[in-house]
Amino acid sequence: MQGKVGAPAFLEQWITKITPLIAGASTTYRVTFKWDEAIGIPGAFIIKNMHHSQFYLKTVTVEDVLGIGCIHLVCNSWVYPSPRYNYNRVFFANQTYKPSDTPEPLRKDREEELVNLRGDGKEELKEWDQVYGCAFYNDLENPDKGTEYARLLGGSAEYPYPRRGRTGRKPSNTDPNTESRIPLAMSPDIYVPRDERFGHLKMSNFLAYALKAVVQFLLPELKAYCDITPKEFTTFQDVLDLYEGGIQLPNGPRFDKVKGAIPLELLKELVRSNEDKFAWRTDEEFAREMLAGVNPVCIRYLEAIKNNKLFILDHHDTLMSYLRRINTTSTKIYATRTLLFLKDDGTLKPLAIEPSLPHPDGDQYGAVSKVFTPAEQGVEASVWQLAKAYVSVNDSGVHQLLSH
Repeated sequence: MQGKVGAPAFLEQWITKITPLIAGASTTYRVTFKWDEAIGIPGAFIIKNMHHSQFYLKTVTVEDVLGIGCIHLVCNSWVYPSPRYNYNRVFFANQTYKPSDTPEPLRKDREEELVNLRGDGKEELKEWDQVYGCAFYNDLENPDKGTEYARLLGGSAEYPYPRRGRTGRKPSNTDPNTESRIPLAMSPDIYVPRDERFGHLKMSNFLAYALKAVVQFLLPELKAYCDITPKEFTTFQDVLDLYEGGIQLPNGPRFDKVKGAIPLELLKELVRSNEDKFAWRTDEEFAREMLAGVNPVCIRYLEAIKNNKLFILDHHDTLMSYLRRINTTSTKIYATRTLLFLKDDGTLKPLAIEPSLPHPDGDQYGAVSKVFTPAEQGVEASVWQLAKAYVSVNDSGVHQLLSH
């Protein structure tokens, strides 16, 4: 019952066509297929690359199909030379099926594709492999330097997650449970399925940001050697200096790329911060960052209120079970609920923040909570600023630990 494979067809005029070098541009080639229409309509295509280098296949469109017209396949995948694969690169028509509803002629090819995407877990993966496997974070340290450097994140019965993409690299010399690491200079060579990798322009921007981040890290570290409180902000001016002074990069082509990689929106934000050094303290900015930040989808309607003017950012139940463990360390947090009002101009205004801690006599007694409201003067204003800071930290933490 497997589908019948037609005779191979080849690109027409591929030698005479000049491929554009502009990023994002594409070239269209014609292929003439012949098949017996009594067999049925095409459901998939086997693509073989007989060239010496890879190409990016965007779409395949079959015209003049009897009774249908056109069949369009969105491929969006890199195809490497055929000797790189021990299986066929198969691209299916856009129609999606549940496994039970998959047409019988396509079933075997669909199953084989899933097997190829999972990989066999035995070989080190190369850039041309289309394998989407998972592994524990077992390459964070280098146990070859000593047993104290062995570290595994995920994989235990209590904490089975997080997971990362599997690379298939060999284990380290001294610990079979730790994957060998590659030098930092070769980090772009860490295996990622080719279709998921950054393009050349995106990667160059990424590397430029990385260079900028390294420079920003090194300068404060050097300055810290002469600081009476190293690695800490001694005064509030230290914080403002991050925006006002910035980092003066040397001139030259190597650094021009870094300067040009700074997004326009970031420059606008820095200018705005310079105009009003304390803009971040306002309730309006607090609510704006909540919407423009990493986790706006956690903001919910308070459904019992008419006109849909009241919203809540509720991180109470999500974080409460972690508070006892976190607060035994030097880090201290609260579980928070934040009440927000939708103003007529479309912005949100915080009305109240409720930080909570576990009850000292046990969880069976519930939580210890207190509600704070906006204030502009005195101790109440300082406490209100702290409450907003805890909400922002929670919002970011929930995004990284759960949403992301």
